[in-house]
Amino acid sequence: MKQYLLGIDLGSSSVKVNLTDAKSGSTIAAAAMPADEMTILCPHPGWAEQDPNTWWEHLKKATHQVLKEAGVPSSSIIAVGISYQMHGLVAVDQHLNVVRPSIIWCDGRAVAIGDQASKDLGESYTLSHLLNSPGNFTLSKLKWVKDNEPERFALIHKVMLPGDYIAMKLTGEVTTTVPGLSEGIMWDFKKQGRADELFRYFDIDPELVADVVPTFSVQGRLTSQAAGELGLAAGTPLCYRAGDQPNNAFSLKALRPGDVATTAGTSGVIYMVTDKPIADRQARVNTFVHVNHEEKVPRLGVLLCVNGTGIMNSWLRKNIASGAMSYEAMNTLAAQIPIGSDQLVVLPFGNGAERMLENRDLGASFHGLNLNRHQPAHLCRAVQEGIVFALGYGFEILRQLGAQSNVIRAGNANMFQSEVFCQTFSQVTGTELQLYDVDGAQGAARGAGLGLGYYADEAQAFQNLTCLRTYTPQQGIKAEMDAAYERWKQMLNKELDNTLSR
Repeated sequence: MKQYLLGIDLGSSSVKVNLTDAKSGSTIAAAAMPADEMTILCPHPGWAEQDPNTWWEHLKKATHQVLKEAGVPSSSIIAVGISYQMHGLVAVDQHLNVVRPSIIWCDGRAVAIGDQASKDLGESYTLSHLLNSPGNFTLSKLKWVKDNEPERFALIHKVMLPGDYIAMKLTGEVTTTVPGLSEGIMWDFKKQGRADELFRYFDIDPELVADVVPTFSVQGRLTSQAAGELGLAAGTPLCYRAGDQPNNAFSLKALRPGDVATTAGTSGVIYMVTDKPIADRQARVNTFVHVNHEEKVPRLGVLLCVNGTGIMNSWLRKNIASGAMSYEAMNTLAAQIPIGSDQLVVLPFGNGAERMLENRDLGASFHGLNLNRHQPAHLCRAVQEGIVFALGYGFEILRQLGAQSNVIRAGNANMFQSEVFCQTFSQVTGTELQLYDVDGAQGAARGAGLGLGYYADEAQAFQNLTCLRTYTPQQGIKAEMDAAYERWKQMLNKELDNTLSR
């Protein structure tokens, strides 16, 4: 009987499920729920929340759809893996019921709390022990709940990341991973243990944190209740768990120092693998434990994030042609317009405080809009260029911190399905862009195979990974692209100066 691996990718837009043939590594069936995009609740400016119970409902629907399409017996699925949106806070009570909506990754309410912690604890501690400012990450968000919602805080039995919540629903066990703790700024890189000093500073009991399991391991087994709801077999092992960006890098076999991966979903990320502890004094980028990290063979991921990426493109789709236009049609329109979008400049920073801009929230904006000249096609191209320019601006920061790779890998998904986006990305970063036939859910499935021991090593897990196409910088368009990028940077600097004068 053939054997299969099931990968789950919990994003902020949808929950994706992928059924992968364990031997060939090929996708048998895939689904994403909801059909449109999940709602991000914004009860106050700068806030962003989602209901974890909604994630579970979408996971059930996507899993049932995949099983129906594949027509394979549930007993043939030998392991499950999870990829998930990073940095979110999920809190549960003693009965494992959710205490409040999840404060997700792009929520900015805890910025001031994290900044004050950095100031009080001092740069020598935050840079050498945490490799990051506590910023608006998971532990700072928990401190916000403690200070502002004491009744809810008193109910909390355990806190976890979004992927840990899905693992809990699958197995009934509350666990996390070392990379997960690092994503929440709850890990001390120097001590190689929990960041107890930061917990003491926030006056939070570290016992609220879930128990740690290895990233690649049998982390638990599906309960009868979870199996029944999903249509899977009770006892199926959960064997892998990672945040979406480390998992994206893993999916693209970015595992060694110097490897660089990128993605452009709701947010856009460039992720550099290194073996050295890298800390940015301005906290524009963040360093986390990578999936294949070992204490004696360190593997860390330096992450540059632009919050307003796919969500900017999604906003445009919803607001032109009454949302009836497909992304494919938008990509076709963008390709009709020359480089520079006829002087139309877009700053895509409309999804909360941007770390690479030192946690300033500029909002998204259009500059130079000419009501007589600019048509929807110009808007489509300008939005894609603005997003790539933001990523290029971030890549310059990574280069300052030691990134030397001339190759960046991406999955053939989301905004990388646009020719304009891909060529602009290669041009602005000055790198060869390689697109692979993989996505986060399939990567999580491969991770499950590795965690189960079905694959002997990483080489076997990725033996069938296929590069679909490459993009390289073109000398013939260099001058036009450089001019457009420079115009974009000038507008960004102008807006940054304006925020300082407000």
